[in-house]
Amino acid sequence: SFYTRRCVTEDLSWSLVTVPHLTELCLQHIAHNFEKNPILNHLLPEHQKKVVDRLSTSLPLTVTANTVSHEEYWKRCCMERWQVCDVSNYGDSWKRMFFERHLENILKFFIPNTTDPKQVLELIPLCKSYVRKLEINQFLPPLRVDQKEESYDLSDTEDDAEISEVYMHHYDLKDLITALPHLEELHLIYGVKSCGMNFEWSLFNFTELDCFNLAAAVKMCHNLKVFKLTQSKVDDDKIKLLARNLQHHPCLLELDLSHNLIGDHGGQALGKLISHSRLETLNLCNNQICHLGAQALAQGLAESSTLTSLNLRLNFVEDKGGEAIGRALLTNSSLKSLHLGSNNLSEPTAAVFSQVLAQNATLTSINFSCNHLGLDGGKQLLEGLANNKTLTELDLRHAEVEQETDFLIHEIVWANREAVRLGSLQHPPMNP
Repeated sequence: SFYTRRCVTEDLSWSLVTVPHLTELCLQHIAHNFEKNPILNHLLPEHQKKVVDRLSTSLPLTVTANTVSHEEYWKRCCMERWQVCDVSNYGDSWKRMFFERHLENILKFFIPNTTDPKQVLELIPLCKSYVRKLEINQFLPPLRVDQKEESYDLSDTEDDAEISEVYMHHYDLKDLITALPHLEELHLIYGVKSCGMNFEWSLFNFTELDCFNLAAAVKMCHNLKVFKLTQSKVDDDKIKLLARNLQHHPCLLELDLSHNLIGDHGGQALGKLISHSRLETLNLCNNQICHLGAQALAQGLAESSTLTSLNLRLNFVEDKGGEAIGRALLTNSSLKSLHLGSNNLSEPTAAVFSQVLAQNATLTSINFSCNHLGLDGGKQLLEGLANNKTLTELDLRHAEVEQETDFLIHEIVWANREAVRLGSLQHPPMNP
């Protein structure tokens, strides 16, 4: 007889643990084929996360934009693309940051007549649910078609801006921004950031057509709350057109037109805007507004019930303008903050503001820095402050006020600030 000897070959290191679960294999497969079949919403939440963690950041936005809502994925996309990522500037949303910055980058490098407009328009369905703010700090001009002997004839003056006007119209934002339902903030600068040795005045030309297009676009942005158009050589004619289009805007609360070329006629248009709109903040720092423009703004201020902040720093309003604004504040009860720094103001303006400080119970901050209020002007402000309990900031640096007067003013203002602070500790503001 014989017997059969059975040999079992066994791998002692083998264990069931090393075999991937079928679920894991399926999730791997889904991640691998995500571009062809992005079935994320059919999965359980914990399975969704495992798939998203495996997704490549180079997947087309047409696949991921409206499918992947996981913040971790968009955080990876942002961190791989940009060195500095402060998500607190984007409502703590990485997805919002990605789409706002992605769109801004395309717009900053858009060359009219060269870049295909579809590049922007095809993004709209992908980003419209996430974009709330756009900051575009340059607009490139079209490429020159003919380069005839201009380099010899043109002097390096602003005259070549007029000659080149025909070449200089920028990207028209209208189709884009009117299709973004959640857009609340728009910050624009019409200029070129890094032109290097190719500097020409015409690169910084905000043309009439640009202004016409922008005015029409902003009028149609019904949810826009903040509009900033700075450092763009905006003059009186252009601001009149913009102001007319903004007059009945349903939502606009903040308008920043600092570092432009707005003069008295522009000031008159903005005075009308203040009285006819719901505007709360107006920044006109570093323009060319003289006393007539300031008087028109004062008239708007007297009629406004919403404006809380007005910045006229670095203009030329002088005492005729300063006194008019002061007189408006004897009746206005909305303005809290006023900046009149560097406006060539002197004692007559201080005299009117002495009355304002005695009567107005709304103003909390006034800036008179870099003016010529003088010793008498300082004393009049001190008199006006005798019974004032609301002013918590009065900037008199370089206003030629006597040192002792400045010290006494500072004591009163500091006491007011301390009283407000203690009051807010005892009665914390109710959550709306």
